[in-house]
Amino acid sequence: MKIEIDGNSGFCFGVRNAVEIAEESLLRGEKVYSLGPIVHNDMEVKRLLSLGLISINNDEFRNLKNSKVLIRAHGEPPETYQIANENNLTIIEATCPIVKKLQSKIRRAMNETHKCAGQIVIYGKPGHAEVIGLMGQTRGEGIVISGPADLGKIDMKKPVCLFSQTTMSVKAYEEIVGLIREKMRAGGIKEPEKSLIVHKTICGQVSNREPDLQKFAREHEVIIFVSGKESSNGKMLFNVCKKINPQTYFVSTPGEIDRMWFEGINTVGICGATSTPKWLIENIRDAISKISEQK
Repeated sequence: MKIEIDGNSGFCFGVRNAVEIAEESLLRGEKVYSLGPIVHNDMEVKRLLSLGLISINNDEFRNLKNSKVLIRAHGEPPETYQIANENNLTIIEATCPIVKKLQSKIRRAMNETHKCAGQIVIYGKPGHAEVIGLMGQTRGEGIVISGPADLGKIDMKKPVCLFSQTTMSVKAYEEIVGLIREKMRAGGIKEPEKSLIVHKTICGQVSNREPDLQKFAREHEVIIFVSGKESSNGKMLFNVCKKINPQTYFVSTPGEIDRMWFEGINTVGICGATSTPKWLIENIRDAISKISEQK
């Protein structure tokens, strides 16, 4: 049985950067806290915990003093930095540069929309760490939408400045843009292109993976998609593969592999999310290789 790992799968730059920053601090013997899981992958979180990284929630963060806290790739709202300053916390900045740039864009857009009574709209997953950080740049005045059902939150007669969470589907974002323009026209806006400012803020590493994974899924009889169950990027990219190849299976650990998936199969492709470590993908490959040898 031929087993191939997708060469583009594994950590994106932002996640890899955050993990490396955490490792460097831990290997120096520093006591480091991570505000929230550093990555949406339980196996990688466990590995870093074994090195000494301490994951804390927001309540624990508010009560922490005189310590070092890592800000993960997803970024944080301004309030987090204010609390850190008040509590004498040293911030280890690991926000993804792309997310950091997006936060700055939203802050600037807030000033512009106030001048024209417009609205900041963020297309993303409600409650997602990145979205919480982005909403913080709007001082809570932004509107979060996750699909067509949320469009009623937007006043289609007012100008809209639209952004996307960096890990959303490009195709789904384009569909949302089209629907907003349609509703603006229906509401009497003759030139919705002028009333709707669309910012292309989906990460290039994420958007490029969609067509790459579609091609990869076509080239194999079975696809094993490796991701943490909490990763929104993982869920999105898994569905990209599943639509192309119905024999696509989602696993988070080698223990979830079912040998029945490979009965009569000659080619297997293994891929993963932007939050999936390479070492875990390789462990999955090794587990499948053992099944193949036992046939």
